[in-house]
Amino acid sequence: MSLAQLRLGHEFAAFIVRLTGFTDYSLRVLIYLAAEPTRRATIAEVAAAFDVSESHLIKVVHFLGKQGWLANVRGRGGGISLGLAPDRIGVGEVVRATEGAAMPAECFGPSPSRCAIVSVCRLHGVLEEAVESFYRSLDRYTLADLVRNSAALARILFVEPRAKLNDHVR
Repeated sequence: MSLAQLRLGHEFAAFIVRLTGFTDYSLRVLIYLAAEPTRRATIAEVAAAFDVSESHLIKVVHFLGKQGWLANVRGRGGGISLGLAPDRIGVGEVVRATEGAAMPAECFGPSPSRCAIVSVCRLHGVLEEAVESFYRSLDRYTLADLVRNSAALARILFVEPRAKLNDHVR
């Protein structure tokens, strides 16, 4: 294998495993709720647990609710909870929905003919195979798999932010 092939493989690997912040936050919200699936939480609680912006989570929670993965209740006494059992929420499905179409190269976009070799290039097929492999791997897991250590997650996630901060300092 040439250095160029190794470099291309490394650059593609870096691309495919770097999920957007939207996907990252979506998975975090789902993990938070699945750690104690009977718990109803607020966006503020989730934001505090992960030290992230509430405004970012509002969009995420709205999207996850529209997909049916969350049950979002507005108003006094409201909050968010899982809309499906953790074993019915596929990791691959969530990542596909939050990431949108995979675009590892220009030839996957709306104007592939801008590339001079598009009619004979084999790279498209190689990248397409790699993307399919990535999603096949994710499809083997559900949210339930991600929270098999729910007791450990709960100890970290469901404590006061100040107490969490002090634990990390020790």
